[in-house]
Amino acid sequence: MTNAKWTGMLPVDDTALALTDTGGPGIPVVYLNGAYADQSHWRRVIADLGGDYRHITYDERARGRSKRSADYSFEACVRDLDEVLKARGVDRPILVGWSYGGVLGWHWADRHPDRVAGLVTVDAFPVGLTGEAGAERIRKLFRRMRFLFPIAARLGLAARMSAGQHAEVNIELNEIAAAGVPVLERLTCPVRFVLATGDSLGSEKGEMEQGRTVLDPVLARNPNVKISAKVASNHSKILRNDSHAVAQAVRELAATTAGRPAKP
Repeated sequence: MTNAKWTGMLPVDDTALALTDTGGPGIPVVYLNGAYADQSHWRRVIADLGGDYRHITYDERARGRSKRSADYSFEACVRDLDEVLKARGVDRPILVGWSYGGVLGWHWADRHPDRVAGLVTVDAFPVGLTGEAGAERIRKLFRRMRFLFPIAARLGLAARMSAGQHAEVNIELNEIAAAGVPVLERLTCPVRFVLATGDSLGSEKGEMEQGRTVLDPVLARNPNVKISAKVASNHSKILRNDSHAVAQAVRELAATTAGRPAKP
């Protein structure tokens, strides 16, 4: 395992990803961002967990400081995670994913059950807007928001993509997330969910809360999957306002894999 501290650009395909690895001998934790977010959103979680862990963060294609690409597909994100782990010599990390990153974590853990120690999913759940009606609703939302993207990108809340590219990333995510129940039911690693409350940008009243109930049968069928916390923050603010709950879920998983009680 390469555990030296490192910050730089990692070449992948036709792009390069901005990557930070705190190094050290601690349990490796790899953070997977929201669809258009950058690695800065994890700073409160990382500060809470401190030096007992090795923290690896990176910006996906056209997010944060990473370079643009010709491919913004979900499979490209899977390849990026593969390359990050390979480059840093990491085996059996805890994956912590928020929103899009949570769904990415499910699929990577499903494909590589022997290479992941555990999975923390932050307010991602197996539901989404699907079909042509759902796709058109998403495209309409992103067309309305197109003038905000340059400002939002500087705040780590949007990618350096066109409105159409933002929309297509979201459409694909909704289709993949909506088909996620069988994936979650197959997972063999310990999984902890930290769920928000209420709605998010683009959702209608009560839609997000209804979507979170889709997890109920998964919890009943797969004993590896548990709810660590349901917090007061909404989807967008959960990492800012309830970072401690996310950090505590990481501690729970670390304790599970080490066979010891979690620290408060």
